[in-house]
Amino acid sequence: MIEVDHLSKYFGPVPAVLDVSFRVEKGEIVGFLGPNGAGKTTTIRMLNGFFPPTSGSARIHGLDVFDRSLEVRKRLGYLPENVPLYKEMRTDAYLNFVADVKGVPRRRRQAEVDRVTERCGLEQVRKQFAGRLSKGFQQRVGIAQAILNDPDILILDEPTIGLDPKQIIEIRELVKSFAGHKTVILSSHILPEVSMTCQRVVIINEGRIVAEDTPEGLAGKDASKVALQVKGPQADVLARLQVLPGVARASVDGEPTGRTCRYVVEMEQDKDVRDAIAESIVGGGWSLLEMRTIRPTLEDVFIRLVTEETP
Repeated sequence: MIEVDHLSKYFGPVPAVLDVSFRVEKGEIVGFLGPNGAGKTTTIRMLNGFFPPTSGSARIHGLDVFDRSLEVRKRLGYLPENVPLYKEMRTDAYLNFVADVKGVPRRRRQAEVDRVTERCGLEQVRKQFAGRLSKGFQQRVGIAQAILNDPDILILDEPTIGLDPKQIIEIRELVKSFAGHKTVILSSHILPEVSMTCQRVVIINEGRIVAEDTPEGLAGKDASKVALQVKGPQADVLARLQVLPGVARASVDGEPTGRTCRYVVEMEQDKDVRDAIAESIVGGGWSLLEMRTIRPTLEDVFIRLVTEETP
């Protein structure tokens, strides 16, 4: 559905996007994640045909987005970071105008505006001027104009930026409702939104793709820590954990309760020493009360990826 192949963009000598490649399949919601200045918006603008690439290619529905730009734009809906509203227009008049621009036939236009108005929860503000709407309703109007004429593909750039928690939940549920019947790229640097909304994540940093997987898959790759609760002498237990083969480091976690203490053990990459930990604790004559894997959040993975030194 969306194919990006070795896409690069330079502004003069400055690289904004470097050799980016990824795919988005039909019906997927994919999070395009990265810190500010990572190249997210530049990539999105190339997908929309607004920026020509320096090199590489991108295809939507098999159509090259640069050679057949107008045909591509007819097949997608776009919500830019700054919602494109004419603030002196009323909501329904604005949506009628956008429907006209998108080529919705006159006989279908009002029904189409009514459909997106209901879908995006705009009934109560359809006669209000766009400039007087709250930020949340302006975002809803932006999504409504993106889904006019029912495009198969949606590209949403920071759809929840600046919203309050209630508005974020409402927009999140609206985006999730597109899963399975629309292909969505959701660009954001708000990690909880991506993990709760998207089926797959592409992380970009300094113009390059640094990771691509499901949120659970990305977190699982970093699952290298184990939390323990052991009843036994703290110093002896810690000393034994620290010298186990495959253990990168071990530390005490919090204050002990009597003879019971908690520990965090970080395993070396691609090592699983949980069996060895259990055997060592029991072999020392101590009680292993708890052992569990510490699953990192998407935020933990993101921070690690974007702060690692670029080769």
